[in-house]
Amino acid sequence: MNKPLSDNMHHVQRMLNKVPEITFYFWIIKVLTTGMGEVASDYLAHQINPIIAVALAGIGLVTSLILQFSVRRYVAWLYWLNVVMVSIFGTMVADVLHVGFGIPYIVSTIFFVVALAIIFLAWYASEKTLSIHSIYTCHREIFYWLAVLATFSLGTAAGDMTATTMHLGYFFSGVMFTILIAIPAVAYFMFGMNEIFAYWFAYIITRPLGASFADWMGVSHSRGGLGLGTGWVTLSLTIIILGLVGYMAVTRKDVKTVKNE
Repeated sequence: MNKPLSDNMHHVQRMLNKVPEITFYFWIIKVLTTGMGEVASDYLAHQINPIIAVALAGIGLVTSLILQFSVRRYVAWLYWLNVVMVSIFGTMVADVLHVGFGIPYIVSTIFFVVALAIIFLAWYASEKTLSIHSIYTCHREIFYWLAVLATFSLGTAAGDMTATTMHLGYFFSGVMFTILIAIPAVAYFMFGMNEIFAYWFAYIITRPLGASFADWMGVSHSRGGLGLGTGWVTLSLTIIILGLVGYMAVTRKDVKTVKNE
Protein backbone atom coordinates (compact mmCIF):
# COMPACT_ATOMS: atom_id res chain seq x y z
CA MET A 1 0.00 0.00 0.00
CA ASN A 2 1.26 3.46 -0.85
CA LYS A 3 2.23 5.72 2.01
CA PRO A 4 0.12 8.79 2.68
CA LEU A 5 1.45 11.96 1.11
CA SER A 6 2.13 13.48 4.55
CA ASP A 7 4.33 10.49 5.47
CA ASN A 8 6.29 10.82 2.24
CA MET A 9 6.79 14.54 2.83
CA HIS A 10 7.96 13.85 6.39
CA HIS A 11 10.45 11.33 5.01
CA VAL A 12 11.84 13.83 2.50
CA GLN A 13 12.05 16.60 5.09
CA ARG A 14 14.01 14.39 7.46
CA MET A 15 16.39 13.24 4.76
CA LEU A 16 17.05 16.79 3.61
CA ASN A 17 17.49 18.32 7.05
CA LYS A 18 20.65 20.44 6.91
CA VAL A 19 21.80 20.25 10.54
CA PRO A 20 23.00 17.34 12.71
CA GLU A 21 20.99 15.55 15.34
CA ILE A 22 21.61 16.87 18.84
CA THR A 23 23.82 14.34 20.59
CA PHE A 24 26.53 14.39 23.23
CA TYR A 25 29.08 14.66 20.40
CA PHE A 26 27.30 17.72 19.02
CA TRP A 27 27.76 19.67 22.25
CA ILE A 28 31.39 18.61 22.63
CA ILE A 29 32.27 19.70 19.10
CA LYS A 30 30.24 22.90 19.51
CA VAL A 31 32.16 23.93 22.63
CA LEU A 32 35.49 23.08 20.97
CA THR A 33 34.66 25.15 17.88
CA THR A 34 33.74 28.15 20.01
CA GLY A 35 37.07 27.97 21.80
CA MET A 36 38.99 27.40 18.60
CA GLY A 37 37.27 30.35 16.89
CA GLU A 38 38.10 32.64 19.79
CA VAL A 39 41.82 31.92 19.94
CA ALA A 40 42.16 31.63 16.14
CA SER A 41 40.67 35.10 15.79
CA ASP A 42 43.09 36.53 18.34
CA TYR A 43 46.03 34.74 16.74
CA LEU A 44 45.23 36.00 13.23
CA ALA A 45 44.62 39.56 14.46
CA HIS A 46 48.10 39.63 16.01
CA GLN A 47 49.92 37.91 13.15
CA ILE A 48 48.57 39.97 10.26
CA ASN A 49 46.88 43.33 9.76
CA PRO A 50 43.52 43.15 11.63
CA ILE A 51 41.63 44.59 8.65
CA ILE A 52 43.10 41.90 6.37
CA ALA A 53 42.30 39.26 9.01
CA VAL A 54 38.65 40.32 9.13
CA ALA A 55 38.45 40.41 5.34
CA LEU A 56 39.95 36.91 5.03
CA ALA A 57 37.60 35.56 7.70
CA GLY A 58 34.65 37.14 5.90
CA ILE A 59 35.69 35.61 2.57
CA GLY A 60 36.15 32.24 4.26
CA LEU A 61 32.69 32.45 5.83
CA VAL A 62 30.98 33.43 2.58
CA THR A 63 32.76 30.61 0.72
CA SER A 64 31.81 27.98 3.31
CA LEU A 65 28.19 29.19 3.33
CA ILE A 66 28.00 28.94 -0.46
CA LEU A 67 29.19 25.35 -0.21
CA GLN A 68 26.73 24.66 2.61
CA PHE A 69 23.77 26.00 0.65
CA SER A 70 24.82 24.08 -2.45
CA VAL A 71 24.25 20.67 -0.85
CA ARG A 72 20.84 19.15 -0.27
CA ARG A 73 21.41 17.52 3.10
CA TYR A 74 23.60 17.57 6.18
CA VAL A 75 27.29 16.93 5.48
CA ALA A 76 29.36 16.73 8.68
CA TRP A 77 32.62 18.32 7.53
CA LEU A 78 30.83 21.09 5.64
CA TYR A 79 28.44 21.95 8.46
CA TRP A 80 31.23 22.16 11.04
CA LEU A 81 33.45 24.14 8.66
CA ASN A 82 30.69 26.75 8.63
CA VAL A 83 30.45 26.71 12.42
CA VAL A 84 34.20 27.26 12.70
CA MET A 85 34.13 30.13 10.19
CA VAL A 86 31.14 31.71 11.95
CA SER A 87 33.05 31.36 15.22
CA ILE A 88 36.13 33.13 13.87
CA PHE A 89 34.23 35.86 12.04
CA GLY A 90 31.72 36.34 14.88
CA THR A 91 34.60 36.81 17.32
CA MET A 92 36.20 39.39 15.05
CA VAL A 93 32.93 41.33 14.70
CA ALA A 94 32.54 41.56 18.48
CA ASP A 95 36.21 42.50 18.93
CA VAL A 96 36.05 45.18 16.22
CA LEU A 97 33.17 46.87 18.02
CA HIS A 98 35.18 46.99 21.25
CA VAL A 99 38.77 47.46 20.08
CA GLY A 100 38.13 49.35 16.85
CA PHE A 101 35.23 51.56 17.94
CA GLY A 102 35.68 51.60 21.70
CA ILE A 103 32.18 50.27 22.40
CA PRO A 104 31.96 48.78 25.93
CA TYR A 105 31.29 45.05 26.13
CA ILE A 106 28.05 45.63 28.03
CA VAL A 107 26.74 47.75 25.14
CA SER A 108 27.78 45.26 22.45
CA THR A 109 26.31 42.42 24.52
CA ILE A 110 22.94 44.20 24.69
CA PHE A 111 23.17 45.01 20.98
CA PHE A 112 23.68 41.35 20.03
CA VAL A 113 20.89 40.25 22.40
CA VAL A 114 18.53 42.61 20.57
CA ALA A 115 19.84 41.49 17.16
CA LEU A 116 19.33 37.82 18.06
CA ALA A 117 15.83 38.53 19.37
CA ILE A 118 14.93 40.28 16.10
CA ILE A 119 16.23 37.31 14.09
CA PHE A 120 14.23 34.85 16.18
CA LEU A 121 11.08 36.96 15.91
CA ALA A 122 11.44 37.30 12.15
CA TRP A 123 12.19 33.59 11.83
CA TYR A 124 9.15 32.58 13.86
CA ALA A 125 6.86 35.08 12.13
CA SER A 126 7.90 33.67 8.78
CA GLU A 127 8.14 29.94 9.53
CA LYS A 128 6.07 29.47 12.73
CA THR A 129 8.88 27.44 14.27
CA LEU A 130 12.45 27.80 15.51
CA SER A 131 13.10 24.07 15.51
CA ILE A 132 16.42 22.96 14.07
CA HIS A 133 14.71 19.75 12.96
CA SER A 134 12.94 21.73 10.25
CA ILE A 135 15.95 23.21 8.44
CA TYR A 136 15.10 21.78 5.04
CA THR A 137 14.38 24.95 3.03
CA CYS A 138 16.76 27.68 1.91
CA HIS A 139 14.66 30.30 3.70
CA ARG A 140 14.89 28.51 7.05
CA GLU A 141 18.57 27.82 6.60
CA ILE A 142 19.24 31.53 6.09
CA PHE A 143 17.48 32.30 9.37
CA TYR A 144 19.39 29.49 11.05
CA TRP A 145 22.85 30.75 10.08
CA LEU A 146 21.93 34.35 10.91
CA ALA A 147 20.92 33.16 14.38
CA VAL A 148 24.14 31.15 14.72
CA LEU A 149 26.25 34.17 13.76
CA ALA A 150 24.40 36.35 16.27
CA THR A 151 24.86 33.78 19.06
CA PHE A 152 28.60 33.64 18.42
CA SER A 153 28.99 37.42 18.45
CA LEU A 154 26.79 37.66 21.53
CA GLY A 155 28.77 34.96 23.33
CA THR A 156 32.07 36.63 22.53
CA ALA A 157 30.92 39.97 23.90
CA ALA A 158 29.33 38.37 26.98
CA GLY A 159 32.39 36.25 27.74
CA ASP A 160 34.78 39.19 27.45
CA MET A 161 32.41 41.29 29.55
CA THR A 162 32.45 38.82 32.44
CA ALA A 163 36.18 38.19 32.16
CA THR A 164 37.36 41.80 31.87
CA THR A 165 34.62 44.30 32.67
CA MET A 166 33.35 42.26 35.64
CA HIS A 167 36.92 41.19 36.51
CA LEU A 168 36.11 37.49 36.88
CA GLY A 169 39.01 36.45 34.72
CA TYR A 170 38.82 33.87 31.94
CA PHE A 171 38.92 30.76 34.13
CA PHE A 172 36.17 31.80 36.53
CA SER A 173 34.10 33.09 33.63
CA GLY A 174 34.37 29.61 32.16
CA VAL A 175 33.30 28.07 35.46
CA MET A 176 30.32 30.42 35.67
CA PHE A 177 29.16 29.54 32.15
CA THR A 178 29.64 25.84 32.91
CA ILE A 179 27.14 26.24 35.74
CA LEU A 180 24.79 28.28 33.55
CA ILE A 181 24.72 25.69 30.77
CA ALA A 182 23.46 23.13 33.26
CA ILE A 183 20.27 25.18 33.71
CA PRO A 184 18.59 24.29 30.39
CA ALA A 185 19.71 20.66 30.71
CA VAL A 186 18.21 20.25 34.18
CA ALA A 187 15.10 22.27 33.28
CA TYR A 188 14.51 20.20 30.15
CA PHE A 189 15.02 16.72 31.60
CA MET A 190 13.50 17.33 35.03
CA PHE A 191 10.93 20.07 34.58
CA GLY A 192 9.88 19.77 30.96
CA MET A 193 11.30 23.02 29.62
CA ASN A 194 10.36 23.62 25.99
CA GLU A 195 12.83 21.69 23.82
CA ILE A 196 13.47 24.52 21.36
CA PHE A 197 13.99 27.12 24.10
CA ALA A 198 16.32 24.78 26.00
CA TYR A 199 18.35 24.13 22.85
CA TRP A 200 18.92 27.77 21.96
CA PHE A 201 19.58 28.67 25.61
CA ALA A 202 22.34 26.05 25.76
CA TYR A 203 23.59 26.95 22.27
CA ILE A 204 24.15 30.57 23.27
CA ILE A 205 25.97 29.63 26.48
CA THR A 206 28.39 27.27 24.71
CA ARG A 207 30.01 30.25 23.03
CA PRO A 208 31.29 32.11 26.13
CA LEU A 209 31.91 28.74 27.83
CA GLY A 210 34.32 27.47 25.19
CA ALA A 211 35.83 30.88 24.50
CA SER A 212 36.55 31.60 28.18
CA PHE A 213 38.50 28.38 28.72
CA ALA A 214 40.33 28.74 25.38
CA ASP A 215 41.35 32.30 26.28
CA TRP A 216 42.45 31.08 29.71
CA MET A 217 44.73 28.50 28.09
CA GLY A 218 46.10 30.87 25.46
CA VAL A 219 46.66 34.25 27.10
CA SER A 220 49.72 35.19 29.12
CA HIS A 221 50.17 34.71 32.85
CA SER A 222 49.91 38.48 33.31
CA ARG A 223 46.35 38.28 31.95
CA GLY A 224 45.44 35.39 34.20
CA GLY A 225 46.02 32.62 31.66
CA LEU A 226 48.22 29.56 31.30
CA GLY A 227 50.35 31.25 28.66
CA LEU A 228 50.28 28.38 26.17
CA GLY A 229 49.88 30.79 23.28
CA THR A 230 46.87 31.31 21.03
CA GLY A 231 48.63 29.64 18.10
CA TRP A 232 49.26 26.37 19.93
CA VAL A 233 45.79 26.31 21.47
CA THR A 234 44.26 26.93 18.02
CA LEU A 235 46.28 24.08 16.51
CA SER A 236 45.45 21.67 19.33
CA LEU A 237 41.72 22.37 19.23
CA THR A 238 41.70 22.14 15.42
CA ILE A 239 43.24 18.66 15.54
CA ILE A 240 40.68 17.47 18.10
CA ILE A 241 37.80 18.95 16.09
CA LEU A 242 39.03 17.30 12.89
CA GLY A 243 39.20 13.96 14.68
CA LEU A 244 35.68 14.22 16.10
CA VAL A 245 34.12 15.51 12.87
CA GLY A 246 35.86 12.74 10.95
CA TYR A 247 34.41 10.24 13.40
CA MET A 248 30.93 11.71 12.88
CA ALA A 249 31.31 11.59 9.11
CA VAL A 250 32.28 7.91 9.20
CA THR A 251 29.88 6.64 11.86
CA ARG A 252 27.00 9.04 11.05
CA LYS A 253 26.05 9.06 14.72
CA ASP A 254 24.71 12.58 14.23
CA VAL A 255 22.33 11.59 11.45
CA LYS A 256 18.89 10.28 12.31
CA THR A 257 17.96 7.31 10.16
CA VAL A 258 14.43 7.29 8.82
CA LYS A 259 13.09 3.76 8.66
CA ASN A 260 10.58 2.69 6.07
CA GLU A 261 7.41 1.36 7.62
